Amino acid sequence: MVWISFYPLLACTLALFSLPVGADLKSKSCSEVRRLYISKGFNQNDAPTHEINGDHLKVCSQRHTCCSLAMEEKYSQQSKHDFKVAVIEPCNNMQHIFASRFNKFDEFFKELLQNAENSLNDMFVRTYGRLYMQNSELFKDFFVELKKYYVGGNVNLEEMLNDFWARLLERMFRLVNPQYQFTDEYLECVSKYTDQLKPFGDVPRKLKLQVTRAFVAARTFAQGLSVARDVINKVSSVNPTPQCVKAMLKMTYCPYCSGLVTVKPCNNYCLNVMRGCLANPGDLDTEWNNFIDAMLLVAERLEGPFNIETVMDPIDVKISDAIMNMQENSMQVSQKVFQGCGQPKPLSQGRQARSVSDSNFNSRFRSYGPEERPTTAAGTSLDRLVADVKEKLKTAKKFWSSLPGSICKNNWTSGASEDDCWNGSEKSRYLYSVIGNGLASQANNPDVQVDITKPDMVIRQQIMALRIMTNKMKNAYNGNDVNFIDIVDESSGEGSGSGCEPPKCPGVDSGTTKVIEPKIKIINFNEKTPSAAATKSASLSVLIPSILFLVRQWR
Repeated sequence: MVWISFYPLLACTLALFSLPVGADLKSKSCSEVRRLYISKGFNQNDAPTHEINGDHLKVCSQRHTCCSLAMEEKYSQQSKHDFKVAVIEPCNNMQHIFASRFNKFDEFFKELLQNAENSLNDMFVRTYGRLYMQNSELFKDFFVELKKYYVGGNVNLEEMLNDFWARLLERMFRLVNPQYQFTDEYLECVSKYTDQLKPFGDVPRKLKLQVTRAFVAARTFAQGLSVARDVINKVSSVNPTPQCVKAMLKMTYCPYCSGLVTVKPCNNYCLNVMRGCLANPGDLDTEWNNFIDAMLLVAERLEGPFNIETVMDPIDVKISDAIMNMQENSMQVSQKVFQGCGQPKPLSQGRQARSVSDSNFNSRFRSYGPEERPTTAAGTSLDRLVADVKEKLKTAKKFWSSLPGSICKNNWTSGASEDDCWNGSEKSRYLYSVIGNGLASQANNPDVQVDITKPDMVIRQQIMALRIMTNKMKNAYNGNDVNFIDIVDESSGEGSGSGCEPPKCPGVDSGTTKVIEPKIKIINFNEKTPSAAATKSASLSVLIPSILFLVRQWR
């Protein structure tokens, strides 16, 4: 009787255990997880309808789960994509700030130079007529060299300005002494008296001071904007490491596998994951902040004594004043030159050149009225451009150290409860402390494995580029010119580390970058007369190459 009554119970028990795992009476439905998985375009056959055993999973919990191995692999790929997308927006925004401001400054400076050249040409044609037309290439060369310097050409501003005044003196000396014949050797002798006689008054000295410091500041500031843009582009090419992708999967999609599709990651948990993933870019922060501070210093110079707009706008008037000064003092200058260089050979009566007076060269230069002179370039002014950039620079400080927090807030943790959030294994409070930014701080990161002994070389090179540019900014602020940074891309290819990948960043190259230290050339912007010893020392190093340079130009 006992066996007869027990048999139906045994049969039912065996039938229960023979049911498929997915049909376990105690298993939970995975319908919401399945729906979200399919909504991302993945194959619905990958997703179970009910919880299954998780022994097959490699990252997520191996307890009962709503994820198959195929789902975990797809979610891993999606995690890498999500990470890039999350970082793209702030990277693109910051890159756009520097790229757009560089483009505007570049357009402004180039148009400012072109306006100054056009203004000088129009006014000199009207004032000096054919005499100017016959010597216009001298002034064209002057502006060509200024433009070449601005775009990074190998131009020594001081030498270029000295050469301009020397060549102008040659032309003027012939015009004020049309009765004589001058050889190249004689004109070379004339040029040696330029500094002693000051035929153009004090204009060359003042203009050299103004042009040099204004162009140094303008070129350095524009280059700083382009370097910041390029640094972001370089960092953007660095990909997340496999360990970062694994941590991202665990943070963002493993809760799905546990059926917790609405639970957000804990904020501190997300910070540790993102700081681990952005360990190398985090090391940029110190040099980046120093760079921003240096940019702000140069911006102050551009608003004040180094304002290139106030230098270039009246440059035609200043050059004309120098010409008039030479004309008015031509007799005294000529007599002193004749004493030092000897009496030149007179021309025959029929070969005498036209004199200055014959060419109506005595008319005083008339500048444009306020309503005539173009006062802006690119539809704006330097003051407005600098004010706008200063505001953006201030918001760019601490960009790299604040990036993990802004990414977490904007993508995953906004509104998350610290007591009911995903901590990496369950819905509960996250107990670990938040680690710092940068590679060295990741040694004890509880959520991302980071090899702190292998810094990313692309990031290290960008740190060096920022450091060099910062030093250049400080030199420009103090009145010292330096050569442009020479960055040579030796190879290309994707880096491996951490970062964003903006799809709209032109010229992105994650290849090896060689940064050559710039050579600093000190420019004396003080108006005090240097000591005799300093003058003698400077003359020895500058006089011989300058003479050779001028001889080549004359010949």
